[in-house]
Amino acid sequence: MFQGLSVVNIDSKGRLAISAKFRDIFNRLDRTELILTLNPWDRSLFLYPIAEWEHIASKIALLSDFDKGSRRTKQILTGYATECRCDSQGRVLIPAELRSVSDLDKEVILLGQANKLELWNAARWRAECEEWLAGAKEPSGNVAPTLESLSL
Repeated sequence: MFQGLSVVNIDSKGRLAISAKFRDIFNRLDRTELILTLNPWDRSLFLYPIAEWEHIASKIALLSDFDKGSRRTKQILTGYATECRCDSQGRVLIPAELRSVSDLDKEVILLGQANKLELWNAARWRAECEEWLAGAKEPSGNVAPTLESLSL
């Protein structure tokens, strides 16, 4: 569904213009109702079509409240979840609290991640990528079991 990367800007009112390639996907899916929430691991935001979010939310609801990591994940993902819409010009209003906690100011990276978009502060994204790519030169040997069979 969503793949690729776009660089976009947030205007002075906190509106983010979704790039045409991603906006076209929303239009094809007839999905202008969206959920915006905080990524609990990277200080970026997740932007889901509402139908995808409902699927994710049902999985989140099954996490235990007795496990601290699960509870924190629920609190972040569900607590920051905000309904939003694409306006007629393909813009999404990002609430001030979400802009603040994810450090989104002017230049934003939209990153397609199959079922959602990730919204990153552009400088943070570039720094993270540089770190990841530098680390890729010297594999640590600690490959997650779920990645061992992945053939690219």
